[in-house]
Amino acid sequence: MTISKELLDELLKGCERPEDLLGNNGLMKELKIKLMERMLGAELTAHLGYEDGKEAPPDQVNRRNGSSAKRLKGQDGELPIAVPRDRDGSF
Repeated sequence: MTISKELLDELLKGCERPEDLLGNNGLMKELKIKLMERMLGAELTAHLGYEDGKEAPPDQVNRRNGSSAKRLKGQDGELPIAVPRDRDGSF
């Protein structure tokens, strides 16, 4: 996968200081959070067998059930993420 120059320009728009990119509220931290949440959502989709926003298969009794707030601790501090849930708690 290649990240286009246009995408990078869009992401970096408004980043004027190093803190805007690497700070506690910077782009890198936001990207980590959004990527983690996207991966968890994809895992739940694989677990349940249907896409978010679509109808569940008729034989599927388990459903999406919102999300829970969690904090991941890493070498660059805490990351607040939303972890998706399912109704029977098997995810």
